[in-house]
Amino acid sequence: MPRIPYQPADLKEPAELVAAIRARRGGRLLNLDRMLLHSAPFAAGWNAHLRAVRSELALDPKLRELAMCVVAVLNGAEYEFHHHAPEFVKAGGSAAQVEALRDPDAARDDATLFDATERAALALTIEMTRSVSVSDAAFRAVRRALGDRCTVELVGTIATYNMVSRFLVALGVEPED
Repeated sequence: MPRIPYQPADLKEPAELVAAIRARRGGRLLNLDRMLLHSAPFAAGWNAHLRAVRSELALDPKLRELAMCVVAVLNGAEYEFHHHAPEFVKAGGSAAQVEALRDPDAARDDATLFDATERAALALTIEMTRSVSVSDAAFRAVRRALGDRCTVELVGTIATYNMVSRFLVALGVEPED
């Protein structure tokens, strides 16, 4: 149950912002958007930032979605997992991998389901989410696999989705029906 009521699904104002969010969402407002729209400035910044993370990075979308799913599991953000597990599959992940991500530590060590780059991304995601600081070994493995730009983008994605999950959990945002 949300801790603050969602804005109405048919919200019209602020018109330009609502239209931009609807455009990014294929015409509808998700519960997350309806919560964010309690603060138009916050919703505007969020929409711009998340649009960039979701559609403008060089980072492999499969790695991006893998990190998002792991952050969701570690932070207990079922809403986030509900929305990103299907995106992970669309980006090339498998149903078996989705199931394995429910146990991030086991997934990180599973060389049959996850390749070396994916396991490096899992290790980085787990360390950043659980303890914020990252070991040199985990960082080196990601940087070696991804290079500088995509390492920065993966770190930024993990940080962003930790923010998202904390917002969702604190406010009790629920998956849509």
